[in-house]
Amino acid sequence: MVGIGSALTNLRDALRRPEAHVEVIDGETVPVGMLLGTLGALLLDAGSSVTDVRSALEKTRDAAGVGDGLAIGVLPALVIVSETATGAATIVNAEGIELSFRQSARANRLVLGLERGAIALAEIPARARSIRQGTRPPAPLPWVLGNALTSAGLAVVFRCPWWAVLLALVVGALVGVIGLLLRRFREAVAVVPFLAAFCSTAVVGLVAAGTGFDHVPLYAVCAPVAVFVPGALITNALLELTAADIVTGSARLMQGLIMLGFMAAGIAAGSTVTGLRIDPTSAALVGEVAGIGTDRPGWEAVPALWASWLAVVVLATGISLVFGSGCRLTAASVLVMLTAYAVVSWLTPFSGSVVATGLAAALLFVGTRVLERIVPVIPATVSFRPAFLLLVPGTVGLVAVATFDAAALATPLATFVSLCVGTKIGGLLPGLFARNAPSH
Repeated sequence: MVGIGSALTNLRDALRRPEAHVEVIDGETVPVGMLLGTLGALLLDAGSSVTDVRSALEKTRDAAGVGDGLAIGVLPALVIVSETATGAATIVNAEGIELSFRQSARANRLVLGLERGAIALAEIPARARSIRQGTRPPAPLPWVLGNALTSAGLAVVFRCPWWAVLLALVVGALVGVIGLLLRRFREAVAVVPFLAAFCSTAVVGLVAAGTGFDHVPLYAVCAPVAVFVPGALITNALLELTAADIVTGSARLMQGLIMLGFMAAGIAAGSTVTGLRIDPTSAALVGEVAGIGTDRPGWEAVPALWASWLAVVVLATGISLVFGSGCRLTAASVLVMLTAYAVVSWLTPFSGSVVATGLAAALLFVGTRVLERIVPVIPATVSFRPAFLLLVPGTVGLVAVATFDAAALATPLATFVSLCVGTKIGGLLPGLFARNAPSH
């Protein structure tokens, strides 16, 4: 009983003790932990990894002069900020509503301003509300058109025959419509990857059977569903694991593998229904596509290599439409993706595709930070994401899972690791550059 009485006394004293770190907003006292938690929840919804969110919050805390008085913990769906002196904790949940690229850019500009001291902590709630007010369901036309352009762009970049490119454009629009309809129902979100993969495979299989095209490359099936492939999710999971965020990294990795499993099941089901046979040897990374070709004429011919450069522009535009980028972010995405394609294509003959991907990630991460310094309204974390989607070997991993090919699985795993290492190395260098705070 003495122990219980002592514990109750300590709890009562802690509750009576005034909050050590507070800000006054509109005449009311608000704990700094609540402000940091609100910012962290916004960054989680913007797609940042828990490692990056914790780093951003710690820099914001230090810039505000709080120091180590507040301890910060981040999980995939919530932020915990605790007073180190009293143990009092503030927990803020993320809303779980994904932000567009434009909103993510605004969130990252807010972080830059806080780190530089140009924005006060007391402004966080109002600015976060302003950013979230722009959240709305994707507009039908940009969403469907973006999926179609992304699908066709990938098909050309990875050297599919012309018939597969045209079909990828049509099936990509169809998959966009399916995703748009099912996003309205929370219960259906989990089966969207399976249904998208099944429909894509079934349509490709029916067309291939009806036209007699017997050479069906991987990307004829995977390009229309590329938006749903969790390559970025798995890579973020590996980044978190390397940063000792074991719980979060493991959870994200398992989520990504489950999504891949659903998509592989959709491909298998579609292939079984239509009798489609996908050539597993057609799985290639960005740096390896130059060697893909065929001497077949007509619709079975492969686009010229120079067409891949135009396809990268189409791909960047499609991704920008899907994820809601503005004009400036779209232009930045085109520039970054063209640079990524050029770097990987140039390095692959010398270092191999796996190493070239990691080197390209490191160089681009530094390059986007330099771009951020010159043009603060284009944050590095947002401009890097389109190139990240191009470098991530998500669809290669998908075919490995779908075909249960251990040899094919080794390539995406090695590339994932290379990409993580390159990103980590690139993340160490931008600290040499002083970032400008946005003026508004």
